[in-house]
Amino acid sequence: MKKILVTGANGQLGSELSELSSDYSQYEWYFADRTQITLDNLDLLKTQLNKIQPDIILNCGAYTAVDKAESEKDLAFTINHLAVGLIAKHAKDNDVKLIHISTDYVFDGTSSIALNEEAKTNPINIYGASKLAGEVACLKENPDSIIIRTSWVYSKFGNNFVKTMQRLMQERESINVVNDQTGSPTYAADLAQAMLCILETSNWIPGIYNYSNEGEISWYEFALSIKELGGYSCNIEGIPSVSYPTPAKRPKFSLLDKKKIKTIYNLDVPDYKESLKKCLCK
Repeated sequence: MKKILVTGANGQLGSELSELSSDYSQYEWYFADRTQITLDNLDLLKTQLNKIQPDIILNCGAYTAVDKAESEKDLAFTINHLAVGLIAKHAKDNDVKLIHISTDYVFDGTSSIALNEEAKTNPINIYGASKLAGEVACLKENPDSIIIRTSWVYSKFGNNFVKTMQRLMQERESINVVNDQTGSPTYAADLAQAMLCILETSNWIPGIYNYSNEGEISWYEFALSIKELGGYSCNIEGIPSVSYPTPAKRPKFSLLDKKKIKTIYNLDVPDYKESLKKCLCK
């Protein structure tokens, strides 16, 4: 029986994989939190990987505090770059399949068309730069890796935009949401399912893939959908990013083109609203 190691077990994606794991009992599952797979301590990480001896690694663990990364650059790069390189080297040396999760924040947001896997990367914040360095290290150490770039991840687990909006819409009569950043949300349960579909096929094609739900929206439009599907009465105003300054810059446009993953793995990618409805019903 093949053993799957899931890093970042308590995160949104790790938690969704945990929910799905009972449907995939042909695998032995090892869900590792930050004490079992210590991404900020490379010597310990090496020991932990040798002890667990997985056949497959789903690397969902990451430093994801985008604004905090601006003042914690070394920590962000240790977790998102150096640890990824070490995991990829372990995978290469031990003939382990590796799926690593990356982000739309590797782009600068100046595109006006959906970004495919060949689009030029140019991160505009520390988080994005650390994740791009991780991608490069991953493919350098283990060219047989699969990297999935995703965007605007949400789930019933963890902290995310959907849960924040639900709380604010119940607490306040009116809220402001940025209306000049465009992309598409990703329901973590859909991404988890896509990862397992890749594992289940015999068609392992290494390289970078994009995955998010279908649709092209702003955060403001996403908030309106949450309001509509959740039946909230809160008033929502769209505002420009300059009215809501944050320590880290965000890309203005990071819509991902999913043609490659849909074609190679024959994936049916749900529309964002369909998935949002599923999440809100859980």
